[in-house]
Amino acid sequence: MMRKEEEKEDYVWVLDYLPYGHPDDPRPVYQKKPIVHGVGENHFVLLESIPKEGIVPEVHKRVYIGEGDREEIDHVKRRLRYDELTHGAQIELPYVLGEIVKRDEARFVAFFNDAEPLTTRLHQLELLPGIGKKLMWAILTERKKGDFKSFEDLTNRVQGLHRPDKLIVNRIEDELKDEHTKYRIFVR
Repeated sequence: MMRKEEEKEDYVWVLDYLPYGHPDDPRPVYQKKPIVHGVGENHFVLLESIPKEGIVPEVHKRVYIGEGDREEIDHVKRRLRYDELTHGAQIELPYVLGEIVKRDEARFVAFFNDAEPLTTRLHQLELLPGIGKKLMWAILTERKKGDFKSFEDLTNRVQGLHRPDKLIVNRIEDELKDEHTKYRIFVR
């Protein structure tokens, strides 16, 4: 199943490395290949990859999987659903997502600056866990005074909003867990 060209990931963050393949694989150990579970940097696609011979990718490491020469990953095997991740990968996911959000802070601050109403009764900001009508209106009021520059600026200007980066991580994780989420903000 081919996705749109723009949805291809160039970098993946390693969530788990399985040197003897997936534990549910019924084949004998000598027939199994090592696998890597990771999350894409731009569209948060969960992927299973095969590392190059003799390479052991570190958990929380950013690895190139795009076109051309790859240093650590031989090829991407398949796309995964959240429930297909190993338990270790599921545990590491929020921490890795936190690193991605901090690394690309401007992209996620822009979400707070550009968020729009989805319907007459629902705003994109309300899709973030912990943001209700009152906090949404506080964000919109402060946004009229000028764009937010960083998460720190956002936290300082909007009373009651703590750790906006954590709210984004929680929303991304929710979207990954439930494929049938009606409104998807970050996961494609």
